[in-house]
This record gives sequence, structure tokens and C-alpha cells, in this order.
Amino acid sequence: MFIDTAKIFVKSGDGGHGAVSFRREKYVPLGGPDGGDGGDGGDVILVADKNMTTLLDFTYRRKYAAERGIDGTGSKCYGKDGENLYIKVPMGTIIRDEESKKIMADLSHNGDEYVVCKGGKGGKGNAKFTTPTRQAPNFAEPGMPGEEGYILLELKLLADVGLLGFPNVGKSTLLSKVSKAKPKIANYHFTTLKPNLGVVALGGISPFVIADIPGIIEGAAEGVGLGLDFLRHIERTRVLIHVVDISGIEGRDPIEDFIKINEELKRYSVKLWDRPQIVAANKSDMLYDEETFKNFESKVREMGYDKIFKISAATGEGVEPLLKEAARLLSEIPVTDLEISEEERFIREEKRFTHEIRVEDNVYIIEGTFVDRLLLAVNVNDPDSLRYFHKVLRNKGIIDELVAMGIEDGDLVRLNDFEFEFLL
Repeated sequence: MFIDTAKIFVKSGDGGHGAVSFRREKYVPLGGPDGGDGGDGGDVILVADKNMTTLLDFTYRRKYAAERGIDGTGSKCYGKDGENLYIKVPMGTIIRDEESKKIMADLSHNGDEYVVCKGGKGGKGNAKFTTPTRQAPNFAEPGMPGEEGYILLELKLLADVGLLGFPNVGKSTLLSKVSKAKPKIANYHFTTLKPNLGVVALGGISPFVIADIPGIIEGAAEGVGLGLDFLRHIERTRVLIHVVDISGIEGRDPIEDFIKINEELKRYSVKLWDRPQIVAANKSDMLYDEETFKNFESKVREMGYDKIFKISAATGEGVEPLLKEAARLLSEIPVTDLEISEEERFIREEKRFTHEIRVEDNVYIIEGTFVDRLLLAVNVNDPDSLRYFHKVLRNKGIIDELVAMGIEDGDLVRLNDFEFEFLL
């Protein structure tokens, strides 16, 4: 089975919480704070692996989470960092953000890595909050939450040469003759429902990878038939071999077919349409009128294509010169990575803690991720901790916001389950 797209959920590890601890030893009953920091959460990292060929594994497992950082402890012992989670994907995998559909990374080379979710930073222990005026802080910092979300994996084949053409023109037969690939071959349309790859190793030329890609029909650029699945895979090829049934035994016009395929390529991508293209006039062994080929060759040359080979994939006639020309072209074309435009590229936003203030029944309610994090760090029963709490509110600008909204002394302020009377 060939699977070339997948949707998975990934989550990096949360940071461990800092510890609230005080040194207690014999003869040192009132030792200072010694709470250690929490460990950082593990990252989720995708790695390109040359031994993988499909995204099939991701149909069975769809959720991946890295380890959480360990909480800090007393004696200034820092928590252990969470282990990074490495997820192997095939070479040629494109990672997209599921929400925006923008490209996060293109893992086209063996060993390429991309950190798709960064682990949360560990929180500071109370030992880090001592000041000349605050000798025994009874609070610590919570760990930062890890990142999470859905991503889309999209596999684009890393073939040097792509075979294109309408269904049943002989692409699979040609692949089976020039490589050890064993594609399913039969005399009906859309036999090839998945891409097949083979390695061409011919004396006197450098080996190259050739892909027989699912047949294309009119409307493929809009997703008709196998549509975009077909076009996605030929996007990475450096040379295209356009196979045409020159015999016309199925009642098709080879010139018309040739034009339609190129129109679909141009509609999908001008760069793809402009790629070097070799024309393989196949099934020549079944050609009854030589004028048919001459007419085809003449019209194709008028369109600007001068590399035209009369072949028979079934008998092998003309195949070797075709492959040698493909190898020659490959030697002149450098391997390049997939171009990602600025509009397509995903920009990772820095994680920010947010809040909003609303008034309900004369109570000023503060909500948001900032509130959740602050309350985790505060011990509301400790005076030092409360002073730290009010300092954070002032530094964040929340006190000024409340004043601007008309709050007065004695009005209630609520943060989740914690309420207090406002005093300026």
C-alpha cells in the first residue's frame, strides 16, 4: 500500500515546575530557600529516513507526545529534561501546519530534521526568587506548557525522471522493461493507482530513479480523477518523459492527448510545464501507417519539443536511446530543493500569555492563559507570595487597565477561583 498524505497530532513536553523548598539541617533550623528548577520539556522532531517509503505508519498511530520535564526538588536539585521525541518520515516529506496549510519544512535529504513542536521551558525554583528584601520566597515558577497541534504530512516522490501521459499509454510497461520494478500491468484504464519507482542502470550512463506516476486526465489541475495526487509527485522530478500512444488503437488522437497533458501541467505550475520534456511515441510496433508518426513528430516539433523518440516498450525498440538522452539531461540539471514562496512558508509565532478583562455584576474578571500561569506560581496564603503577585500585575499593566476601566477601592477582582478587594 502506498500512502502519501497523513494528518497527525503532535505535542511537545510541558516544562517541569520549580520547587518550593527550604534547607533544613541539624543546627540550621531556618536555612534559606533551596528549591531547584524544573526540567525542560522534550521537543517533537521529524527526521527524514531513507529507509521509509510511505506514510503508512501514520494511519495506525496518529498522536505523538514528547516527555514532560521533571519537577525540581529541594537541595537545589534540578529536574531532568524530558526526552525529545524523534518521528521518522520518508525523504521528500513536506510538513504543513494543519490550520493555515502553510509549509513548515521540506525534508528532502536523508537525516534532515525539523523541530515541529518545542518543549516548554522548566520553571524556576524558589531559590531563584530571593532578593535582599525577600529572603524566604514561598513560591516558585510553573513550567511553561509545550506546543501542540495537528500537522499534515505530504510525500512527494524523489524521482529523477517522471513518466507522464494518459492512462494505458504504456508507462508501466516501460518502467518494467527498464528497471526491476514490477508494476501491475493490464489493459484497462487506471491500472496504476499509486506511484511506482524503479532504478535505471544501463551500461555507459549513471543510474537514475524513474517513477511511473498515476495517469492524468483533463481537469487534473483542479483535482479531477487522480488529479493533484499525480501532479504532486512529478513536482520534484528534473526530467519528464511524456509517453504517448502513437498507435491510436483505442481511438485517441496522440496530438490531442499530448496537448491536453501539457495544458494540465501549465495550469498547475508553469515551472513544471517548463521542465525538460522527452517525448516517447510508444506502441510503435502496433503502428500501421508510418505517416501517423511523421505527422505527430512534425506537429510536436512545431510546439517546441525536439527530443522525440519512436519506441515500443513491449519489444524494447528505441528504449535505450531514450534512456541515454534522459541520463544526459540529468547530468546537466542540478538537484534543487523544492522552492517555498514567502506566502506558502509557515512562520512560527512566539508563544505569548494573554489576558482579557470584563466587568460582570460589578466584579472585574480577569481571564486568559496569563492568569492560569500566574496563579500556578502564587501561594495566596503567603504575604511574600502575594506581594510578588501584585508586582506581576503591575508590571504586566493590568493594574493600569483596571484603573482605566473605572475600578475603585473596594471593588472585587476575580482571577479564576481567586478573589480580592482592589486597593490602589
